[in-house]
Amino acid sequence: MWEALLTEALKPLGLTTRKLGLLGHIRRTPDISFSELARHSGITVQSAHGAAALLDRAAVAVAEVDARFVEQHPALAEALRDVRPPGKPGGPS
Repeated sequence: MWEALLTEALKPLGLTTRKLGLLGHIRRTPDISFSELARHSGITVQSAHGAAALLDRAAVAVAEVDARFVEQHPALAEALRDVRPPGKPGGPS
């Protein structure tokens, strides 16, 4: 249910959940340079800069989906909080 909401929220950004996962991996490597990122990804440095900006916009969309999910399904959101491993981000907050 949450993933369907997320998929819809990402469409206007031209993202899929898979691409968002890739961008998230990039975010978890904060010391990687744009040149290095471009080289590893087979894209231009300019595209790497665009991906970073897109990741910021996607983070806003994910937060909005989380908030809407929690509002519409509070019991399910609470249950998901209970099963999420400690210290692990993601899913409804």
